Amino acid sequence: MSDPSDEPKIAPRAVSPEGATPKPKRVRKPTAAPAPVTAAEPAPETIKAAPAKPRRLRKPRPVAAPISAVEPETLDTVQLAPAVVEPEPAPADPETAEAPQASVTSDTAPAPVPSKPALWRRRAWQVGAGAVVLLVISVIASLLWSLPLGRALEPLANPTLILEATDGTAIARRGSYKEAPVVVANLPAYVPGAFVSIEDRRFYKHIGVDPKGIARAMRSNAKAGGVSEGGSTITQQLAKNAFLSNQRSLRRKAQEVLIALYLEARLSKNEILSRYLSSIYFGDGAFGLRAAARHYFDKTPETLSVGEAAMLAGMVKAPSRLAPTENFDGAKARMRVVLVAMVDTGTITPAQAAQAVRDIHVDGGRRKLPTGSYFADWVFPQAKAVFENTYGETVVRTTLDRDLQAKAEKVLRSALDRDGKGLNVSQGAIVAMRTDGRVVAMVGGRDYKASQFNRADGDRPPGSAFKLFVYLTALRQGMTPTSPILDAPVIVSGWTPKNHESKYAGREVPLITAFAASSNVAAVRLAKQVGRDSIVRTARDLGVTDPIPDDLTLALGTGPMSLVRLTAAYAAIAAGETPVVPHGLADWRKPAKVHPLTKAELVGMRDLLRSATQRGTGIEAAIPGAFGKTGTSQSYRDALFVGYVGDLVIGVWVGNDDNSPMNGVVGGGMPAKIWKELASYAVGRGVRAAPVIDESLVPLNPEDPTLEIAPEVTLDPAVPGEPAPADPASPAAPADPSPPIAPVPVAPAAPPPSENR
Repeated sequence: MSDPSDEPKIAPRAVSPEGATPKPKRVRKPTAAPAPVTAAEPAPETIKAAPAKPRRLRKPRPVAAPISAVEPETLDTVQLAPAVVEPEPAPADPETAEAPQASVTSDTAPAPVPSKPALWRRRAWQVGAGAVVLLVISVIASLLWSLPLGRALEPLANPTLILEATDGTAIARRGSYKEAPVVVANLPAYVPGAFVSIEDRRFYKHIGVDPKGIARAMRSNAKAGGVSEGGSTITQQLAKNAFLSNQRSLRRKAQEVLIALYLEARLSKNEILSRYLSSIYFGDGAFGLRAAARHYFDKTPETLSVGEAAMLAGMVKAPSRLAPTENFDGAKARMRVVLVAMVDTGTITPAQAAQAVRDIHVDGGRRKLPTGSYFADWVFPQAKAVFENTYGETVVRTTLDRDLQAKAEKVLRSALDRDGKGLNVSQGAIVAMRTDGRVVAMVGGRDYKASQFNRADGDRPPGSAFKLFVYLTALRQGMTPTSPILDAPVIVSGWTPKNHESKYAGREVPLITAFAASSNVAAVRLAKQVGRDSIVRTARDLGVTDPIPDDLTLALGTGPMSLVRLTAAYAAIAAGETPVVPHGLADWRKPAKVHPLTKAELVGMRDLLRSATQRGTGIEAAIPGAFGKTGTSQSYRDALFVGYVGDLVIGVWVGNDDNSPMNGVVGGGMPAKIWKELASYAVGRGVRAAPVIDESLVPLNPEDPTLEIAPEVTLDPAVPGEPAPADPASPAAPADPSPPIAPVPVAPAAPPPSENR
């Protein structure tokens, strides 16, 4: 604001107390007398009348000049009073209608300057937008500052594990291979120079993002009609590999650029290059320059030749396709491109490049091993959970018996080749474990290369093999193998379980007879008598974790479960304690809490299991000291035999992946024969004897008429609400007074089970 004394046009004139007026200024053609001066106006001498074009006047707004707008020197000439509101103009007088209005100005009070409103008085959207911007900046800064810069130097989350059998033979390798980080300063200059020459020539000049490199890549791609060259810098590649996914999107690219700029600000060029070389992928599961040098050339990065460094640098573009172990010619052609780039950048001389081409050869430093097997796939998660992430390769000793494993594979394959086509059996599975849960053999299918699905660990209905839990529950409630149970047709509130070919004893028989014959009607009656909840509790005690049907159909094994867990439950009977946890690691520790079975439970169950193999449905598996039980699901879709001899417990399953019925195959047929062949081989190699138990409760007397066992029983198709056809030689089927139960649940790809042994 200027001082009033600096005004060039009008100088203020002093007003005398007497009110003397100076000589009036000449006015050109006045048309009306000047408006009278009010008390609030300055003296006439301070008024300058400026002719103006007549215009329509608006009602003036009251304006108060702020005190701060007045210069200190003029405060004595300004009347500090409230702003005067100019009255409404009177109706225009015809004589004065055309008179111009006088413009009243003050020579001492300049026009006020409007001030900005306080921050909290501004519009809400402005305040909100500012807050959002500050929040976004804070979040980005916080995220960047908290980025784990050393992530590229850390071991991988899935390190390499080498599995060994009990004899120390390596059987499989799984996981990614990464060695300790490299330091660029310790490498020959041509090693990092090879990567810089082919991947990012301006690495030491840009700030993490190279606009020139992007433009060059765009031109090359436009000429090639496709993506032939990338514009990402080494810093961007490090940002992507260490912190981001490989998803192609604008969002991921923006994150990559942001992190690259941050890395350039926090790390030196050599630190960035060291992290890049320590984490980049080189194919064959090898991550980092040190792992790649060992894997392909059996060297350390510090001893790589020019040609070897160039070949590894060339692999970065397409690691899997250019791996020299799989495509040596392609890797060598790419190496020549890298050597030319190294010569162009002055990293090496043309003579060195020519020599490098002649000297290159591949000499891998790691032995070839399978990447998996049914057993390896099953045990790897256990090993990964136990061993910490580390560099290099971790050797893990397992429980696998290589000889028994080979025999199990051969026995299953031979049985399927011999009888599979005629019986419509395409698949099978075998699990062999010791009584402490050590899995010594596992076959999950006919051919691992053709199908990696592990049928030994898949869920299928166990059929009558589940009756182990029903009868053990009865023994827990005070029954014995000689306790009677009615073996006759029964209707359970509209559901009609049946024995195979509708054969019934038609009378009460001892539990041992019903178990050996695998009577379904007896098992359902027994399940009703002991209660479903008690059966479920027994199954849980023996380590079964699978869902169990919520009705009495559980007695017939209608709920799918794994062959591994079913075999472990039988191992608990052989061991005399529960639970038995199946495991594959040699240094596995037994659970602290185990519960021994009572003598009555052990003696009773072993009598039942022995009766099935000596006189019952599992007679095809009969060898000295054998205990076991058969199982057949509805319509011959699954057939099983699970049993033990000495301290070896074996479970066998056969069936089809599409759940189609087999041609009359039952648990006492092909599965029992496979079990017997494998168990006989194991006995010949020497198996330890099972714990000795006094088995004097129920001697197996060949003359005992209660042990006249019919062929393995099963269920005929059930028709809810329709009574079972009575055997002419048997009494009428009594109605079971049990409350209604739900029909057998429908499993995927299979109708409700109605046939079971």
